Amino acid sequence: MSDKKRVLILCTGNSARSQMAEGLLRHDTGNRFEVFSAGTKPSRVRPEAIAAMRELGIDISQHRSKSVDEFAGQHFDYVITVCDNAKESCPIFPGHATRIHQSFEDPALAQGSETERLAVFRRVRDEMRQYFRDFATASNSTPSSLDYSTHSPRS
Repeated sequence: MSDKKRVLILCTGNSARSQMAEGLLRHDTGNRFEVFSAGTKPSRVRPEAIAAMRELGIDISQHRSKSVDEFAGQHFDYVITVCDNAKESCPIFPGHATRIHQSFEDPALAQGSETERLAVFRRVRDEMRQYFRDFATASNSTPSSLDYSTHSPRS
C-alpha cells in the first residue's frame, strides 16, 4: 500500500487548468502525491497548456482529457475543484476525501493572438503553481490548515 496521498483535480473540460495543475503538483512534490485530473465534460488538452508547461520543463503532451466518471468508486484523500462549474457538479467519492475549491480563470477563454492567449495560460499556470505549492506545504500540517475556500490567487 502506498503512503502517497491521492489527489483528484477537477475542472469542466480537463483541457487546461486541471491538466496544468496535475503536471505542476506531480512535478513540484515528487513522490508525495499520486495525482490525477478529470473533467465534468472532457474535451481535449489545449496546445497552449502543453506549451506553457513545456516552458517549465514539464511535459503534459501525453496527457489526455478524462471524464470524472473514470474515477467513480475510487478513494481520494483530496478532491480539488479549480473552477466553479466543477465544484457544483462534483460527484461524491467514497471515504473521507477532503474537498477543496479554488477557482482559477479559464485560460481557454482567452481571446487575441497566439502570443496574447499564451500569456494568459502562463499567468494562470503561475497562479496555480503558487497555490499548489501552498497546498503541498499545508497538507503536511493539520487538516484545518487546508481551508482554502477564501484563498485568492491574486491577493
